[in-house]
Amino acid sequence: MEESARACLVRHRAALQRDLRTVYLLDHLVSDEVLNLAEEENVRAQPSQQARTAALIDILLRKDDSAFISLYKALLHEGYRDLAELLQPGLPDTRSPEKSPQPAYSPTPSPQVLNALCQGGVPQRPMVFVPRPQQVRAIREQLTRMKPGSWVVLHGMAGSGKSVLAAEALRDYSLLEDRFPGGVHWVPVGKQDKAGLLMKLQNVLARLDPGVPRPPLNLEEARDRLRLLLLHQYPKCLLILDDVWDPWVLKAFDVQCRVLVTSRDSSVASTASGKTFLVPMESSLTHEEGIEVLSRYVNLEAKDLPEHAHDIVRECKGSPLVVSLVGALLRDFPNRWEYYIRQLRRKQFKRIRKSSSYDYEALDEAMSISVDMLSEDLKSFYKDLSVIKKDMKVPTQVLSLLWDMETEEVEEMLQEFVNKSLLFCDRNGKTFMYYLHDLQLDFLTEQNRHQLRALHAKVVHQYQKHYSKNLSSSFQEDNMYWYNYLAYHMASADMQQELRSLLFSLDWIDSKTQALGPAHLIHEFVEYKDLLDNQGSMVREDFQVFLSLNGHILGRSPFPNIIQLGLCQPETSAVYKKARIQAIENLNKGDLYIDWANRKNAQNMTSLVVRPHTDGVYHACFSPDGQRIASCGADKTLQVFKTETGENLLSVLAHDDEVLCCAFSADGEFVATCSVDKQTKVWNSLTGKLLHTYGEHTEQVNCCHFTNGTNPMILATCSNDCLVKFWDFSKEDCRNTFFDHTMPVTHCRFSPSDDYLASCSADGTLKICDVLSANEFKSLDLREFFKNQDNDLEVWVKCCSWSLDSSKIMAAAKNRLFIFGVKTGDLLMELLVSHHTTIQYCDFCPNSPLAAVALSHYTVELWNTDSASKLAECSGHLSWVHCVAFSPDGSLLLTSSEDQTVRLWETRKVCKSTATTLKQDFDVVFKGEEITVLAPDEGGHLQLFNGKTGDFISQSGPQQYGINCCCLSRDLYFAAIGGEDGSVRVLEIPSTNILKSRIMYNKSVQYCQFTADGQTLISSFADGVIQVWEWTFEKAMLLQGHVEAVKKFRLLESSRLLSWSFDGTVKVWKITTGKLEVDRICHEASILSCDVSPDASKFVSTCADKSAKVWRFNSPTPLYELSGHKGAVRCCRFSFDSTLLATGDDNGEIRLWSVGSGELLRLCSNMAIVEGDILHSGWVTELHFSRDGKTLLSTGGYLNWWRVDNGESLQTFYTQGSSPKSIYVSANFKTYVTIDNLGILYVLRMLK
Repeated sequence: MEESARACLVRHRAALQRDLRTVYLLDHLVSDEVLNLAEEENVRAQPSQQARTAALIDILLRKDDSAFISLYKALLHEGYRDLAELLQPGLPDTRSPEKSPQPAYSPTPSPQVLNALCQGGVPQRPMVFVPRPQQVRAIREQLTRMKPGSWVVLHGMAGSGKSVLAAEALRDYSLLEDRFPGGVHWVPVGKQDKAGLLMKLQNVLARLDPGVPRPPLNLEEARDRLRLLLLHQYPKCLLILDDVWDPWVLKAFDVQCRVLVTSRDSSVASTASGKTFLVPMESSLTHEEGIEVLSRYVNLEAKDLPEHAHDIVRECKGSPLVVSLVGALLRDFPNRWEYYIRQLRRKQFKRIRKSSSYDYEALDEAMSISVDMLSEDLKSFYKDLSVIKKDMKVPTQVLSLLWDMETEEVEEMLQEFVNKSLLFCDRNGKTFMYYLHDLQLDFLTEQNRHQLRALHAKVVHQYQKHYSKNLSSSFQEDNMYWYNYLAYHMASADMQQELRSLLFSLDWIDSKTQALGPAHLIHEFVEYKDLLDNQGSMVREDFQVFLSLNGHILGRSPFPNIIQLGLCQPETSAVYKKARIQAIENLNKGDLYIDWANRKNAQNMTSLVVRPHTDGVYHACFSPDGQRIASCGADKTLQVFKTETGENLLSVLAHDDEVLCCAFSADGEFVATCSVDKQTKVWNSLTGKLLHTYGEHTEQVNCCHFTNGTNPMILATCSNDCLVKFWDFSKEDCRNTFFDHTMPVTHCRFSPSDDYLASCSADGTLKICDVLSANEFKSLDLREFFKNQDNDLEVWVKCCSWSLDSSKIMAAAKNRLFIFGVKTGDLLMELLVSHHTTIQYCDFCPNSPLAAVALSHYTVELWNTDSASKLAECSGHLSWVHCVAFSPDGSLLLTSSEDQTVRLWETRKVCKSTATTLKQDFDVVFKGEEITVLAPDEGGHLQLFNGKTGDFISQSGPQQYGINCCCLSRDLYFAAIGGEDGSVRVLEIPSTNILKSRIMYNKSVQYCQFTADGQTLISSFADGVIQVWEWTFEKAMLLQGHVEAVKKFRLLESSRLLSWSFDGTVKVWKITTGKLEVDRICHEASILSCDVSPDASKFVSTCADKSAKVWRFNSPTPLYELSGHKGAVRCCRFSFDSTLLATGDDNGEIRLWSVGSGELLRLCSNMAIVEGDILHSGWVTELHFSRDGKTLLSTGGYLNWWRVDNGESLQTFYTQGSSPKSIYVSANFKTYVTIDNLGILYVLRMLK
């Protein structure tokens, strides 16, 4: 053995002895003639696992290089990939300098091939494998022709060996190295619904990128992640989708990479957007191949087989699976040829799939014989496998738990099933995974159909016996199995009470959503609805709504506290009740929870919910008069219903595949639909009569849209074939085609003037063409705006919308909205909608600057495109939202979703354009148990609330020039407002009548505050002037010294005032005389905040230059300069004992300092980056210490409570909007009041 190989084996001896189960490797080493029988017996005779491994290593060290290579291959084959990686550096290079083409069948694949296939999850060869070189060669030939975005579809009947041959085609080093250097990645698909497919994608992404902090929440996000992952980390790779049943599945993997598909149906490729190569599979083995399979099982030459062998192959009808089953029996009972041929000919077993064209009787009989030959114990164990779900792989640990056996015992027993071709084993990964072929599972479930409920119940009982507490959220295979399938076993056992206890458990939801995200749980609530609902109970719906509305939060890292989220639900919700009970129990452990005292004021803004479809609703639109709504979706139907009531007016089975879009004509007489089936159809919108069918597109048609006028009436369609086509009702053929896109066209819209058509594409462009000529007018490349984002130039422009005057056009890509001027092509506005979701759809409001945006996390947002500000958020859908559209008059908004519903929203109510949207410049007074809140609204009114209940008290009249700031006197007799016009006004409380008014000049008021007696009002202005107004005596004094805006100031004892400004100075004034006592140039850039120590000896200033400084009042030089922040330092706060100082910056980071030494003690906000998001979602805006100095409260994107002694997060409260700028805290640190960017008031209390 080479020295490098010997040294590698010795170096890793301890790891091998610790982890290796030698018994699984011996067969490989004997087969490769590395060990003789005496050496094998010597190893087996050792008393322990470690001793057996030690004996094996001692033997191998006396061998040559072939022994090392054989050990390496055996480790890969048996799933010990981590151990194989340890030995890989010592692997002798057995390749010749010149690559030679591999034969169609290589008996011993090289270690490099084995390693590549093992890493990609490609199944190993079955124990007995007969090469089918012609078929393998045909597959490889098509694989070499593939380009990015192309597909090879291997199709054939069930049990014909598609998966085995697909895997065999990949055992070619030159093919892998030349064509797929990015690796090969095997994905077992099977028969799936959308939730199941999402789970498959989550597993693939976790395997390919284990560092991802959270799973994707929906198929759209999963597809985008997969595309980026393959583009950046696995370029030139091959994706293998095994056993695909439905065409729509391929859309989730249409990510412009090379894809090999195995399927029973060649038509699954109909949805593939790129070039497709079909490889038909021979439905059965040839007679000679069947004979060879038998000869390998019984270890005889084909010529030495008895004549009955030929009869058996004929009776097996060439099925590889059936021949293997019989071969395995003959290996154990070599004298029973005649008996097995008789059994096969009897055909007494009931056929399971009568609807199939394939003759499964031979398989049924072979399975029956094989099972009958098992011992009684093994029969019982094999029967337990009836509970395996199709396309489910079960880890050894799960079966060990089921049978109360050691892992080694289970693996040794299951190996007997594998040897008899009754079971398959996947040894890629750290554990063995066992599964049945679909046809074998059909046989088992038919055989044991009367015992299935009891068998599933056995699984549940064993789980309950071994797991008294919830699983951890780790990605270990056994944990993932229970997260995925425990509810399935309970439902199959009809264990309704246990299922309710599981799915209505916040602990289970917490663990499972951390592992899988919320989508799979939501699917279970829908799938098991009948079992979960009990005598009209709303519990299931409460939990489903909770998961749906908090899906975007549950995807964050660090993972939010599920009990705290539950406490934010309505008090009548079952989720809130459970969360409150658990929270109170946990208070004794030192946990902290926050209760939203005024939650009842949060309203449900949906005006109508309609469920017109039995599957996801992909698109919906208003009729031109707004009286009707048309919708279409995955159930292949077109539905038309009344806008006011939801009454169904028309239902049409419109296409042979999913309907992706629908559109009314300008007169409302017609409605068009387009589909995955590549056709566009036009219907009479009243009768449902089919009027036209257009079929010139060669790929799925993604969108259709009519001109806004009827002279002439033109229909536009766009497709994955990269074309936009124009259709005239007077002709059956296309009147014109726009050819300028280079990738699938996702969306198209006529301008309101009908002069232009805009189209969006996966090529990253928004193009505008002239309608009459179909010539390009303008091309806007959105990839330019993403050049610095992960080097990803593959930007899919999802959709577009025109302004009413046709002068502007809006387009959406990824998480951004872009608004362009149509004539110039200039970018007018760019909106970053969210860090952690993607935009699904967008629409301009026809009569206002509003834009509606559908997001991938189940919500819709409304944005003001004039101010670039988010106005509102619509929550209520239980799954991702596909479409959003305004009514023709803009009064209504519709949304359609994967949750099978169309929802209607009143635009005015959603936007809260009346006096209910509060501004974030507010004031709060805590007086005993009472809480009073004063806040201006967007309508220019001043609102007064009882903070304890959230009830409205009074409202002022509208202020003509708007309200910039407001304040309350401490005795609650007076209120004051500062206006944009420079005015300050004093109002009576609670009537809000104006008592006094003063306008100095036209500089806007930035901040105002009463003195303690309420007789003097101090206000600061945009030019740096501070006004001291004794309003009861009509006396005013100006404090002039700052030259830039004073955003805030602080009243000190002895009638002194501390002010700071964007001019970099801090000043202290005597407000009774106007004398300037301290004038300090503290920073060269804008000062953003100041605080004074409670002992009044020091103050701190923070600056946009990322620094903070601590000063003594009597010294012109700073005591300390605090450096290290990576963003502008926006806020600061001393602890009540003046020993600690907290500072927060625009990078979401909080730092704790010692006031005595200036030393950095710790970080309270270690950054938790998730796709550009951090824990505070940006700026830290305010900080508060508790009286005892043990807890710190911070505001930013959310509200966070921290332990001061170690910097760990105690709790996070997520507001419905985001970015609360400030928060008021009661003296006992038990009550908190804030307003978020949606204008929602929060009165929060620490739970007792």
